[in-house]
Amino acid sequence: MLNLKYNINYIFHMFKYKKSILKNKIPLILVPMAGVKTATALIMVKTGSKYENKVESGLSHFLEHMFFKGTKRRPDTLTLSAELDVLGGEYNAFTSKEYTGYFVKVAEGKLGQALDILGDMLTSSKFEAAEIEREKGVIIEELNMYEDNPLMHIEDVLETCLYGDTPAGWDTIGTKKNIQSFKRADFLRYFNRQYGTKSIKVIISGAIKDSDIKQARQIFGNIKNNNWRDKIAVQERQIKPQVKSVFKATDQVNLSLAVRAVPVGHPQELALKMLSVILGGSMSSRLFISLRERSGLAYYVKTSTEFYSDSGYLTTQAGVPKDKAEAAVVIILAEYRRIASEDVSTEELARAKDLMSGKLLMQLETSDDVASWYGRQTILRDKFIEPSELNRKLRALTVKDIRQAAELVIKDKNLNLAIIGPIKEASKKKLQKMLKI
Repeated sequence: MLNLKYNINYIFHMFKYKKSILKNKIPLILVPMAGVKTATALIMVKTGSKYENKVESGLSHFLEHMFFKGTKRRPDTLTLSAELDVLGGEYNAFTSKEYTGYFVKVAEGKLGQALDILGDMLTSSKFEAAEIEREKGVIIEELNMYEDNPLMHIEDVLETCLYGDTPAGWDTIGTKKNIQSFKRADFLRYFNRQYGTKSIKVIISGAIKDSDIKQARQIFGNIKNNNWRDKIAVQERQIKPQVKSVFKATDQVNLSLAVRAVPVGHPQELALKMLSVILGGSMSSRLFISLRERSGLAYYVKTSTEFYSDSGYLTTQAGVPKDKAEAAVVIILAEYRRIASEDVSTEELARAKDLMSGKLLMQLETSDDVASWYGRQTILRDKFIEPSELNRKLRALTVKDIRQAAELVIKDKNLNLAIIGPIKEASKKKLQKMLKI
C-alpha cells in the first residue's frame, strides 16, 4: 500500500531550494533535484492582464507572443525556434491575470544554452512592426478558438460575472478591437514599464551545474530597473446573486456556478481546496455522483478553486443538456447547501486527504513541475510553502475546518452563475431567482 506520508517526504528531500539575490536585486531560485536527467529554466514576470488599463487590455498576452519573433542575435522566428528545437526539450510561455511565464525544459547538460536563449529573448527582442501586424491574425484566431469552445471559455465568462468591467473581469487575451489597434510603441512602453528588476524572477530546477548558476547570474544580473506599475486591487462589493450568460447555439449548456472565496494566504485557503475536492474533485466526489452517475445530466463535472493575490472563488463546472440547466443548478446548490450545513464524514475527509497528497506527489515529479511550484509562489506568496509543510497542514485539517470554510463562503450574496448556450432571457431570469442557499 502506498505510504503517502513517506513518499511526500522522500520527494521533498530530493531538493531544497536556495534563494539568492542578483546584483540588480532580481531573485534567483535554485532547486537542484537529485537523480533527475532534465533541467528547467522558468522566468516569471509579475505582470498580466490585471496590470493593464482599458486600452491596454490584451497587451500582456500579445507581448508574450512577440518574444518568440526574433532578437538581434536570432533575427526571426525560424532562427529562434530552430535553436530551441535543437535542444530537444520543451519550451513555451503563458499569460494569466497576475503573471507571465517563459520556460525551457531540456536534457541534463543543455541548461546553459536554454538560459542564453531565454535571456536573449527577454532582453533583446525586436518587436518589429511587421511582425506585430502578422501576429494580430494569429491572436484573433486564438481568441476565436476560445470563444468557439465553451469548455475553455466558461471560466472567462465566470470571471466577467464576478468582477465586471474591471481588469480582473476582462479576458486575458483582450478584445478584437484592442488586438487590431496595438502599435509597436504600445509594446515598447508596456515592456519598459512592466519588465525589469522589480518584476522578474528566475527559477532553475533539476540537474543544475555550477556553470549554469554562473551563467544565470551573468545574463539576468544585467537586466535594467523598471518603473513597474502595480495592479488595482479587487474590491468585493457583491450584495446579491449574479448571472452572466452568453448566447450560443449549441446542443449543450456549459455552466459554472461559483461562490466568492478568499485570496491566496487566507487561513481558510487549504480548507477550501479540500472542500472543492469533496464536492467535485474526483470520480467519487459528491457532485460527480449526484450530477453524473445518479442523474445522468453531465459527462464532465468538476469543482475547483482559484486563488488570486486579492480575491478568489470556488466553482463547479459542468456541461448539461440545453433543457436541463435548471435541474443541474438545483443539484449543485443542494450539494453546496448540504456541505455548509452538515459535517462531512471522517471517511470522506480521509479519502480527500489521500487524493490531495497523491496529487501533490504528481506535482513534484519533474523539473518543470518543481519550477512551476516555486515560480507561482514567487509571484503570489510572501514566502514559500514547502511540499512537506503543505502536506502536514492538509493532513491536520478536521471535519470542523471543512464546515467552517463552507459556512464562510457558501452564502446567497456570494453566488455567481455563468452560462454559455442557447439560454433565453426568460430562462436567465428564472435561474437568477433560483440562486439561493
